Amino acid sequence: MHTLKNATEIDGIFKEGMRSAGNAVTLIARRTPEARGHDGRVLFVAGKRLGGAVVRNRSKRVLREAMRRTGGPWAGWDVVLMARPATPSASPAELDRALRSSLRRVGVTKE
Repeated sequence: MHTLKNATEIDGIFKEGMRSAGNAVTLIARRTPEARGHDGRVLFVAGKRLGGAVVRNRSKRVLREAMRRTGGPWAGWDVVLMARPATPSASPAELDRALRSSLRRVGVTKE
């Protein structure tokens, strides 16, 4: 799995990416720049307002697993998955539904 690490690219996604917010996850997506190739990249974000380190780390683990179950990383797309307060306690099925719905809304998938 390729992750986003470059601060300039991350800022660009936050400024120019398409957003979809749900109860359990917020998604921001933008096409991967041609210079980077066709591989999809992912960034997991859990802000301090969610709670302590244990809660933030659990939120990112849960998002990582939901991403894997829904077929990510998605070729040709840079995707940011942001944890919401409901993320750590959401069921896997609920997270998968929310993620698939967000991916459809921004055009990453068509299913």
